[in-house]
Amino acid sequence: MFTLNICYALVERERRNFRGPEKKLATDLRGLTRINFLVPQACIAWLGPAPDQMRGGIAEHFFALTPGIAKGRMRRSVRIVFPSERQPMGVPILFSRLIRLWVHPHRRNQMTKKRVCKTLVFATLIGAVAAASIAANAQAFSVLYNFGSKSGDPSKPYQSGIVVQGRDGNLYSTTSAGGANNDGAVFKITPSGALTRLYSFDGTHGMAAFGGLTLGTDGNFYGTTNEGGASIYGTVFKVTPTGKLTVLYSFTNGTDGGLPYAPPVQGTDGNFYGTTSQYGSGGDGSVYKITPTGKFTPLYHFDSTHGSAPVAALVQGTDGNFYGTAAKGGASGVGVVFKITPSGKLTVLYNFDSTHGQFPNSPLMQGSDGNFYGTTYEGGSIGGGVVFRITPAGKLTVLHNLDSATGYEPTAGLVQATDGNFYSANSAGGTKNLGTVFRIGPKNPYPYKVLHDFDGTTGSTAWGTLVQHTSGILYGATEYGGTGGVSPCVAGQCGVFYSVNASLKPFVSLLSYSGKVGATIEFLGQGFTAKTAVSFNGTAASVKFGSSTYLTATVPNGATTGSVTVTTPGSTLTSNKIFRVTPQIISFTPTSGAVGTSVMITGVSLTQATKVTFGGVKATNFTVNSDTEVTAAVPTDAVTGRISITTAGGVATSSGIFTVTQ
Repeated sequence: MFTLNICYALVERERRNFRGPEKKLATDLRGLTRINFLVPQACIAWLGPAPDQMRGGIAEHFFALTPGIAKGRMRRSVRIVFPSERQPMGVPILFSRLIRLWVHPHRRNQMTKKRVCKTLVFATLIGAVAAASIAANAQAFSVLYNFGSKSGDPSKPYQSGIVVQGRDGNLYSTTSAGGANNDGAVFKITPSGALTRLYSFDGTHGMAAFGGLTLGTDGNFYGTTNEGGASIYGTVFKVTPTGKLTVLYSFTNGTDGGLPYAPPVQGTDGNFYGTTSQYGSGGDGSVYKITPTGKFTPLYHFDSTHGSAPVAALVQGTDGNFYGTAAKGGASGVGVVFKITPSGKLTVLYNFDSTHGQFPNSPLMQGSDGNFYGTTYEGGSIGGGVVFRITPAGKLTVLHNLDSATGYEPTAGLVQATDGNFYSANSAGGTKNLGTVFRIGPKNPYPYKVLHDFDGTTGSTAWGTLVQHTSGILYGATEYGGTGGVSPCVAGQCGVFYSVNASLKPFVSLLSYSGKVGATIEFLGQGFTAKTAVSFNGTAASVKFGSSTYLTATVPNGATTGSVTVTTPGSTLTSNKIFRVTPQIISFTPTSGAVGTSVMITGVSLTQATKVTFGGVKATNFTVNSDTEVTAAVPTDAVTGRISITTAGGVATSSGIFTVTQ
């Protein structure tokens, strides 16, 4: 323990030496040509590797400037060697994780010396926590693949590490390291665990692909790299299911931003929306829009007051706006939840204050109740982070305070599975302090249960969000742990890809979950045949069979907002979310009139109308005549303007103006 304290003091001292304008860690290392970050032999001996393995000290193993610098680019090293015979698995992995926290911009200043020491001390007490206090279901957990099991393997999946299901039923994602050049990779893995490396990053086309992927409606995948590209500040890319990669945009760290951590998400308009962790010298991050062909538009620049360092993916709400988190900034400097329109108008919904959580590194997800759910890395009543719910209007409720015994410090978001519960992973805590997989209920008292306790062999440090496959099984990845040991990987240091079988029912997933009558909607699932039938809330649709895992259907006339069902010869599958049929206003008559005038409004998908407005003023008297016709009386205080109809599927607004006469 004495040596451990010396190590902490030395590393902390050296870290502080790099806070100057030219040598600040993680904020902007691009101008550096060398980091002299040497730690005396007493510390190296404790860490494990022999001096000749260290090749220049801890910095070279955690955030190194490698020979790639000669080509005008940098590289994040992920070759961390901690022989298992030197220390219990938990201690060195914890120490390496703490170092990594220091060198990543969104985690700088998130761990005080007191918390670091507390975590390290906790690591020495592994085993003291009673195993009986954790209701783990080991039989539900399986390691499907150990990264680093083969030469050129992907390795070290990192935050946000989004895993997506493709049209073929396989799972796709990215890693921060590994591949042919150890610059990261795109990979495909079958539900049974057969892994294929699809693409190896090379710096020129990007490197350090932290974010994972988004499945586009064209069947291709979209993502970002944190570094590399034409200007070394990262890229936005498109990659086909067979591995053909195209760089759509290279960030310059100007007004466009730089160092993205998350993949962009596809909006209902077909464009992609994403975030960068910074922009310019000392900038606080940005939100951008990019078309599938690469036309790039900056939408918003954070200014600390409204948030800083957004590192998580956005989510488009049912109202058409995008919602997200910024890991820092805001009123208390510890992060915010924000809403931003597709045109770039941003509203801060909530300023974290430590008591209700701090440093939200995870993406939000919209639950079946219309509220948003997420996690924070720290804060709460215990300090280990929280699970929270926030309404679209910004009212936040802490559902659970995370602790070291059952898991804490999550960067993963939540996924609401077909049983209505939320599932996620913690990067630390549990009996080995290597993280846990957990479930939490959606209703008070929000029951929390640990499903798996990572132990090193089965993985450790799970940064990424789980995904539920349409088979019902949950999948995820860890950055560390596992048994893959083919160079440059060392056993325990390259991560695993895992599954959690919580006995959840299969379902169908849609791209997207809203659309107008006549729109083509994509379906992901299993067991599809040429005889498969699809209905939108009971209304039969025209189907085009693609494969046993993919088909498309056209939103039929008369369809209403609700669940979508897919009937196969063997079963009936229901969508995991409701499909919203977008209403449309085609015309109205008359085009002008006094208060009390009866106006006939024609359109499409009007059956579920709940509100009619004239110039923003609500009509107190309206009648739904059919799916294509609504009659409404011009209300008192109505003003000249557009007519709008609100249904369960959204809001339709007239293109023409109704004139209110005296």
